[in-house]
Amino acid sequence: MTENRSAKSELRRELLAARRALSPGAAGTAARALAGKALELPELAGARTVAAYVSVGTEPGTRDLLDGLRRAGKQVLLPVLLPDNDLDWAAYEGPGSLVEAAHPGKMRLLEPAGPRLGPEAVTGADAVLLPGLAVDGRGMRLGRGGGSYDRVLARLEKAGAHPALVVLLYDNEVVARVPEEPHDHPVQAVATPSGVRRFAAQRGGRRTLGPPAD
Repeated sequence: MTENRSAKSELRRELLAARRALSPGAAGTAARALAGKALELPELAGARTVAAYVSVGTEPGTRDLLDGLRRAGKQVLLPVLLPDNDLDWAAYEGPGSLVEAAHPGKMRLLEPAGPRLGPEAVTGADAVLLPGLAVDGRGMRLGRGGGSYDRVLARLEKAGAHPALVVLLYDNEVVARVPEEPHDHPVQAVATPSGVRRFAAQRGGRRTLGPPAD
């Protein structure tokens, strides 16, 4: 397990360096394309409630996607970071409903200003959009390592909830192999600026890469 943890750290460093090299113009173009592709996913088109997130820094941009989901009549839930790194949730009511939040030792985040719905609110979502750094051909996702979404996924499992799990990435972040640990969960799909790829279930809860949907 130590070897996989070390391999994850090295892959994170490489991918974060590539993100930092993106120009603001390229990142903005990618965000608009990502929104269009993600909204074509059946898992999002058929969802009534989507748990999403507000991108920060060099993450693939989600603001266009959040507004597209609202225009499509979806209820959009956004996370609120708690002191123990767990996530509470509140509804997204448009760009004006976001406030900047400072958390000790972390970058400033944009969080929803509305009433908190509790950490369990995510279990009522039909789809959950996950941040990440990479995904591989089995649907295994590499996160940032903070553990917040590991808690979300564990909460979903404990509640017997089975929303569609979709990770949002840049094109180069669909990789050959993500080092995996026992707590890691596969996702159903990945959306990138050039298209979406869905993963077909197979034995053991792992997934195989389906054909790109451009």
